[in-house]
Amino acid sequence: MKDVAAAAGVSLGTVSNVLNRPDRVSPGTRAKVEAVMAELRFVRNESARQLRAGRSRVLAYVMLDGRNPFFTDVAAGMEEAAGADDLSLFLCNSANLPGREKAYLDRLEEQRVQGILITPADPDSPLLDEIARRGTPVVIVDRTRDTATHCSVAVDDVYGGEIAVRHLIEQGHDRIAFVGGQTALGQVRDRREGALRALAEAGLGPDRLIDITSPTLTVADGRNAGERLAGLPAPIRPTAAFCVNDLLALGLLQACATLRVSVPDDLAIVGYDDIEFASAAAVPLTSVRQPRHQLGRTAAELLMAETTEPAHEHRQVIFTPELVVRASTRRRE
Repeated sequence: MKDVAAAAGVSLGTVSNVLNRPDRVSPGTRAKVEAVMAELRFVRNESARQLRAGRSRVLAYVMLDGRNPFFTDVAAGMEEAAGADDLSLFLCNSANLPGREKAYLDRLEEQRVQGILITPADPDSPLLDEIARRGTPVVIVDRTRDTATHCSVAVDDVYGGEIAVRHLIEQGHDRIAFVGGQTALGQVRDRREGALRALAEAGLGPDRLIDITSPTLTVADGRNAGERLAGLPAPIRPTAAFCVNDLLALGLLQACATLRVSVPDDLAIVGYDDIEFASAAAVPLTSVRQPRHQLGRTAAELLMAETTEPAHEHRQVIFTPELVVRASTRRRE
């Protein structure tokens, strides 16, 4: 900074203002200082700035599964909002492992990030409350809490499950496989509840929903689910499947191609999330669309507001999903 000040013929304070409070410097002086910075290839010392301020200009997102494009799409919305406020976004992947999640949260606190966005393995974890009490704001993403102790953004997954299965019923299906993970995961539980609501609305019993439980929500588990469905006796084999995410649905679609099961003639498939690959599949997938980009952007905006507003009030934002119908479902005659 001293070199820049000397070369530009201004005070050290003027250089500091150009970097931190540019509105206090006249346009002509600011342009001259910025030109010298470019000529000298000046790079500010963000670590020193952070020491003085006690807080970095970095937000962090601890995502649940870095392999799932849903979470990277959410992160893109966060990055857009952060960039508009001249902040950086640091990404972490917990892989749905509580120990790994805690390790990341500890490191982020040590780095004094401005705030943390997180899709937690357990949204009710007391660790999130402890971090907030120590001064680092936390916004919960794609999850909800019973208490309004944090800002959160999520999607109405009960409604999402309901519109998915209602659509399948309207196509003439009355035996539907529910392909999902453990119901300990809130989204799985909520989407299954919505599926049961749709069945009840149509006068069908809960026994018409056949659970195909998967240990994880991956393409590989979707393929395994397809093999299990194909192995069921024909009289009880479902004619449709509702998958709790698109990765499972894509894996199921792959299994159908391998086993020569026609989609949608032999098995109609609905996914969830409407990631980019859903529409690009060999048989384009019907899917419940979540506003992924808007989800991430809203979460980041809530976090930035919490870091700047003296009297911040926590908000819980719930988005409504929509069904996007494609070739993987078709009315049964």
